[in-house]
This record gives sequence, structure tokens and C-alpha cells, in this order.
Amino acid sequence: MSHSTAFKPIYLRVFIPFACGYFISFLFRVVNAVIGPDLTAALDLGPDDLGLLTAAYFITFAAAQLPLGILLDRFGPRRIEAGLLVVAAAGAFIFARADSLTGLVIGRGLIGLGVSACLMAAFTAYARWFPAARLPLVNSFQMTAGGLGVLTATTPVQAALEVTDWRGIFLILAGVCLAAALGIIGVVPQRKASGTQVRLKDQLRGTLEIFRSPVFWQIVPWATLSQATMLAFQGLWTGPWLRDVGGFSRGQSARVLMFMALGMIAGYLASGFIGDRMGRQAITPRRVAACGMAVFLAIQALITWAPLLPITVLWTAFTFSGTSAILCYADLSQRFPTHMTGRANTALNLLVFIAAFGLQWGVGVILDQWPRTAAGGYDPRGYQIAMGIIWVLQLAAAGWFFFSSRRLFNSA
Repeated sequence: MSHSTAFKPIYLRVFIPFACGYFISFLFRVVNAVIGPDLTAALDLGPDDLGLLTAAYFITFAAAQLPLGILLDRFGPRRIEAGLLVVAAAGAFIFARADSLTGLVIGRGLIGLGVSACLMAAFTAYARWFPAARLPLVNSFQMTAGGLGVLTATTPVQAALEVTDWRGIFLILAGVCLAAALGIIGVVPQRKASGTQVRLKDQLRGTLEIFRSPVFWQIVPWATLSQATMLAFQGLWTGPWLRDVGGFSRGQSARVLMFMALGMIAGYLASGFIGDRMGRQAITPRRVAACGMAVFLAIQALITWAPLLPITVLWTAFTFSGTSAILCYADLSQRFPTHMTGRANTALNLLVFIAAFGLQWGVGVILDQWPRTAAGGYDPRGYQIAMGIIWVLQLAAAGWFFFSSRRLFNSA
């Protein structure tokens, strides 16, 4: 791979199709925050049912990560992502046609499996095509594409519900997935990883080496919980929180979710540019990520216990600061050989989505411990307890990073 940092037109053939796939992935990830009331009304779902349904995306996504890392390193990101997007299309179709919780969970699970490669395939492709020094910036552009998917899942989806229902939206998304798969196969050039092809046995051994690496475990617990928290709330529970704690109408909540998406886009761009600039000064991505995740912790404390700023500002700051953990993927890409980047990044992603599944479902279980309010919502005390527990877990992970890996942090 060339070490030149000059722009090459072929980079667009690599970036744009993978960015489109990630756009779709994030749209699927958070759309239930807007259509949740429709699903609840249509199938009489409780908060635990809604949490399980939405979190089904995360558990199948997580289950795919370890085999996905091996497949990406062995067969390349182009073929793997295109094939899985066809699975996502099938899941969206099943979801649109389902008339029971079981059918919705199956469809949602297939969607999670189908988009499970959208980020890691892109990161693997970028590691093969782009200079290593520019990966924080390129990765942030990829995440920005996901932010645009979140933006589309807010007010635009709310507006679309005026002309169709949630079933129609998912039928459209099924077609979009098929188009994206064709685009990846037809546009992205093929390129193998540098080095010789290794045996499957050696690839499995390499995966175990990643999980045994102290470098991996020093930042991963904090990065995992930070990302999982943002996924759990932005993907579902912020909307109900705005209704039950903030007193917002459905339209007002959709606008807050839109501002959160804009904050997410701005955060990913800022993380990328700051990470790129700091990298030129020999400051590692994990150091920049740690600063951003510390701010994220502070914002959560304000939302949970002391909302001293307007609600819209706080939740926009929540997504802006929550994006900082993405720099940990670029950090892992720099610390492991190129032929192992797929497995290193998917190892982190595995933990992120297992945690997101647990947190998203767990919030619903906690909320279900109180009777529904007169307006049909959930008790504000449940939100505070759930968010407080999640905050303490992140604080413990931050302590692990700063104290147990202090020597590496100071010398990085």
C-alpha cells in the first residue's frame, strides 16, 4: 500500500460504497426510536418487549463479529459485505410482513446480522487502501456517513409516517439494501491484504492473541461501555425518556433526535480531525479518545442527576462526546499488523454489541419494575436508576484504563 497521503480518485470508489452501507446500518439501528410507539400500539408491546425487539439487532450483530473478522481477513471486505447486505434485505422484508413479536425479532435479528460487516468491512478496506496515518480521519468520515443515517431516521422518517406506515418504510429499506449490495460489488475494486495468505488455524490463533493482548484490554472495557451506552439510548430509549422525563411531544422528540444526529455527525468529524492532528504530534488515538469519553461521562451525569442545561443541548452533547470512542478502532489498526486489523476491530465490535444488547434490554427490564403512568409512559425513577447503573459501570472502566495502564498511557 502506498504511503503517499495525496488524494487518489480510486479512494472514492473504495469510500463511497462502504459509506453507503454504513448509512443504512445506522438507519436500521436507530429507526425504532421513532417508530417505537407504532410498534407498541400495533402489537401491544411492553417496555421489556420493545427493548428485546430492538436489541435483537445487537445480539446477532455481536454473534457475527468473530467469524466476520476471520472472513474479512481471508476473503476481503468487498464480497463479505455485499453478501451480508442481501441478508439484511431479507430481514427488512420479514420485519415489514411480521404480525407477531416473534416475527419482528427474527426480522430484526436478520437485519443485525446483515449489516454486521458495514463498519468492520469498511475499516478493513481502508486499512488496505489508505495510508495508516490517515486512518483516524478516514474512519471519522465513515462514521459521519452513519450519522447521516441517524439523521434520516429522525424527522425524515417521522414525516414518511404521514404517507406510509412502519411496514412500508421497512419494505423500502429492503430495496435500498439490495441496491447497496450491488453497488459494492460493481464499484469497489478488489485488493488483497499485504503478506501471504494464512491458514484458518493460524487466523484463529491470531484472534486469540488479540484477546490475550494487554494493549487490547487496557482501553477496550471503557470504549465498549461508552459506545454501547450511546447505541442503547440513541437507538431506542432517548425517545421514551424525552416523552416521560422531558415531557416532549412526539414531534418535539423527533426534532431532539435530529439534533442528536447532527451532534453525532459533528462529533465524528471533530474526532477525526483532532485525532489526525494529534497523530502528527505523536499523540495516540487512544489518548484523544480517553479525553472525549471523560467528557461523555460528565454529560451523562448532568442528564441523570443535574440537568443544568436545556434538554436539547444535553442530548446533543451526549452524542457529540459519545463519538470519541471510535478513535479506538484506529488505535487498534495501528497497533496490530495489517492482516490482523479485521480481527482486531471486530473483537472490539463484538464486545460493544454484546454490551449494547445487554444495556438496551436491561433498561427496558428496569423500567418494567414500575407501573405505567396514566399517560401510558414509564416512571422517571426507572430511567434515573438505569442511567445511574450504566454511568457507574463506565466510571469503573475509566478507572481501569487510567490506573492499571498508567505506564502505557504516559509513554504512548
